[in-house]
Amino acid sequence: MDSGFWAGYLSGALGIIIGNPLDVIKVRLQAGNAAHVPPSHLSGIEKAGSLVRGAAAPILGYGALNAVLFMAYNRLLMTMDHSVVDPTNPSGVPLYKIWVAGAAGGLASWTISAPTEFIKCRAQMDSRPEVSSWSVAKDIYRHRGWRGLYYAGGVTSARDAIGYGFYFWSYELCKRLMTSENETSNQAAMKVLLCGGIAGIVTWGSVFPLDMIKTRLQAQTMHDTHDVHTLPGSTERQPLVRPRQTLTTVQIAKEAYRAEGLRPFYRGLGVCSIRAFIVNAVQWAAYEWLMKSFTQPSQPLSLEPMTQRT
Repeated sequence: MDSGFWAGYLSGALGIIIGNPLDVIKVRLQAGNAAHVPPSHLSGIEKAGSLVRGAAAPILGYGALNAVLFMAYNRLLMTMDHSVVDPTNPSGVPLYKIWVAGAAGGLASWTISAPTEFIKCRAQMDSRPEVSSWSVAKDIYRHRGWRGLYYAGGVTSARDAIGYGFYFWSYELCKRLMTSENETSNQAAMKVLLCGGIAGIVTWGSVFPLDMIKTRLQAQTMHDTHDVHTLPGSTERQPLVRPRQTLTTVQIAKEAYRAEGLRPFYRGLGVCSIRAFIVNAVQWAAYEWLMKSFTQPSQPLSLEPMTQRT
């Protein structure tokens, strides 16, 4: 694996550790009544154990997702524009190419993001203390098989492609607008943090309605009703699972708009924006720091962006 893979993996895992508590609140706000979440959970004032619920799947999955994302982005950008020597500093590359490379990277990471998001979403919305990412994954597999892990995969892939296109595009645009002559290392470090945070907000703002629909699609799977019936030839009562009829992507969007207009499509965006700024500021700083340490191990670590090699 190249340096981009490991820098992406480590920075992605770090981002999840930092941002998961706010992500729990965001998911429950988006789900609304879709999963019958108690009002006390929507307030965001919960025990620490609840706020880290569902973290195991994204820490493992999002690290791998971020690794695939950055590796695919770096390689495609260098393929699209042969002038790129250092993908962390693609100065002079048209911004549309950066958007396309980011969108392609998002699609490449979908195979990991779809099951990771589903497991995380289910775990975060379940208030039972014994529920973990692993128990949720086993439950999904038991009732839906391997294909069930990719439930809502279509809207997830659209979200990832569009969102990561804007993710890399907005980060590079911000860096170019903030570039100045005689930049000190402290100024460069602050630029990476600020541009990373802004990129996170832009990304979620561009796809938040899609993310809400994805959350409600996945929340429907918690609506299975458990009845009791008697097996033929037996007096023993057995649980019977009757899956409730689920809505499609379009039906969920129509139902949400009919009930509350545009409000539910952006509910939780404030919390998500705060989380996105913090997580992506740290994540981009960690990524550029790790990339520099991997490619220039003899140099002292710094957040100053790498210059192009000649």
